[in-house]
Amino acid sequence: MKKIFLALSLAAALFCNLCFAYPVGNPFPPFRIAGNLYYVGTDDLASYLIVTPEGNILINSDLEANVPMIKKSIEKLGFKFSDTKILLISHAHFDHAAGSKLIKQETNAKYMVMAEDVSLIESGGKSDFHYANDPSIYFPATKVDRVLHDGDKVKLGSTVLTAHLTAGHTKGCTTWTMRVIENGKPYQVVMVGSLNVNPGYKLVNNAAYPNIAQDYEHAIKEMKSLRCDIFLGAHAGYCDLKKKYALLNHQNINPFVDSEGYRKHVGQKEREFYAELKKQKSSSTSDN
Repeated sequence: MKKIFLALSLAAALFCNLCFAYPVGNPFPPFRIAGNLYYVGTDDLASYLIVTPEGNILINSDLEANVPMIKKSIEKLGFKFSDTKILLISHAHFDHAAGSKLIKQETNAKYMVMAEDVSLIESGGKSDFHYANDPSIYFPATKVDRVLHDGDKVKLGSTVLTAHLTAGHTKGCTTWTMRVIENGKPYQVVMVGSLNVNPGYKLVNNAAYPNIAQDYEHAIKEMKSLRCDIFLGAHAGYCDLKKKYALLNHQNINPFVDSEGYRKHVGQKEREFYAELKKQKSSSTSDN
């Protein structure tokens, strides 16, 4: 009987781990978005390559299993993976940062992370305010080479990226902006970190993250203030990347130029946040 119970327990544990395993995602054709900005991610986990004469910048390392895909995509575009000089992330969750250690090892890229996410990166996810006790989301701890702060610039060649602290989803969630030139015309690019309120996030009386609601509110305000021509995000679904890719070579206007889509996305996330905040405040009041 004990043997049967042990076998069932092991099976249940294995099933639990499989349930929480994040899908690796399907390979997606790498392509140029505009100017010196390229897409090298999967069909879900977004990774962006910025090419300069001084070397390249990669945003988001995704899962460890995605690193060979990213490398292949970069090389398929005609660039060298080893030319990656700077590695950035949108936020310190494993599906955007688990591959960072491997990329650093293979390219010697300098890893730059928003200050509030540094401990999370260097602990491999173990200091996460919500997932600290969930080993299924741990990832290889990685040394950060430069600590970033809100408004800091990351420069390589003539390319300049600005880090905007849009916290809440993680304490250091970062929205990146940059300018690209396409057909002689400048465009402002916004790469959304995330405004998602994950299942189980406590927006009220959160001892591990007391200012979480205020940070979300600041993030929403910040993102509403940004001018956006080209709308991108940490997940392909944020900006309907697959749909826009299908249109890329079939219309005169670049489909990624989508300021209206950006405004709608931020507006939708704002409504979702305040609905959840209202629900949790109501529940907290009724409990008292």
